[in-house]
Amino acid sequence: MAENEDGSEKTEDASSKKLDQAREKGNLARSRDLSSAALLIVAATTLYMTGTLLANDLANVFLFNFSIARSDIFDQAKMIFHLYESGVSMIDSLVVFMSVVAVAGIVGSVAMGGFNFTWEPLVPKFSKMNPIAGIKRMFSVQSLVELVKSVLKVLLAGSIATFVIMHFLPEIYGLTFENIQSAIEHGLEIIMWAFIFVSLSLVAIAAIDVPYQIWKHSNDLKMTKQEVKDEHKQAEGDPQVKGRIRQLQQQAAMRRMMSDVPQADVIITNPTHFSVALKYEQNGSQAPIMLAKGGDFIALKIREIGNFYDIPVIQSPELTRAIYKHTEIGEEIPEGLFQVVAQLLAYVYQLKNGNQNKSNSMPEFEVPQDYRWDGQK
Repeated sequence: MAENEDGSEKTEDASSKKLDQAREKGNLARSRDLSSAALLIVAATTLYMTGTLLANDLANVFLFNFSIARSDIFDQAKMIFHLYESGVSMIDSLVVFMSVVAVAGIVGSVAMGGFNFTWEPLVPKFSKMNPIAGIKRMFSVQSLVELVKSVLKVLLAGSIATFVIMHFLPEIYGLTFENIQSAIEHGLEIIMWAFIFVSLSLVAIAAIDVPYQIWKHSNDLKMTKQEVKDEHKQAEGDPQVKGRIRQLQQQAAMRRMMSDVPQADVIITNPTHFSVALKYEQNGSQAPIMLAKGGDFIALKIREIGNFYDIPVIQSPELTRAIYKHTEIGEEIPEGLFQVVAQLLAYVYQLKNGNQNKSNSMPEFEVPQDYRWDGQK
């Protein structure tokens, strides 16, 4: 199991943040054997499909150069012309073959891990020049695995190549008795089949290497429990900074709430512990809305603002506690409190019109049993 230098075990899967950081550094799961196998198989297939064209072009080049006049050999200009003509006659078949192989090389390299462009691997690192670290890498488990893979590839590819050569050995001997055109075509066919079989042998190596590289990449990026905690803490932010931000947000919300109090139609108090400010649009269809609420010091400030703006302040402990408990700022009061709040507003409007005496004529506001609250949190 992977461990840190301090001995702590890396038991946790890599987080998305660590995976992104690894990708930015070019650290992806890659399989060189998969890329090599894909490249060689595509090259072999392309050679099979374009073999006749390549053989014809190659035969024409041989015939053209084998028929050089003796006098041309000593003429530099004519020899350059022969070289130019030989290159032009081969370019069509070579362009097709090399283009397909180039595309296969690019696709094969990004088939596992996807395309990723970064300059990070090109940045010089003096740690890579440390001879001690280099010796450790030479004798690491990864180096041993690569050595075993290399030996297996050589043995497998060599065995298949030997089998193919032995199979085609009589035909290889017979090439000497064929004319140039036939020998070239037949020889390319033998090379093509040998190429295909040897390329297919790498598929077995790639089939083993791909799962291993995926496992190794995942295992190398594993994290300790402490690293997970530290990353989570960084993502969440410093608790002190978060507390300060929360405090500023609460202060801003408090200022907004207090700025709405002057719009209230009535303020109801406990009278000392709670205060709520209500607004009702008489021409609207909505129920009364709570503009502000608070306890203790905030309750006192709400009452002070109400007194400053001549807003009626009514003492009704049960109703204040009920509205405080069951209504949030900016919300309508619950339907169960409609009737008792309507009685309160009717009383307030009578006070504003001078039809009631506040000290002697305030009715009892009966709060439904389901909405009563003793004020204990």
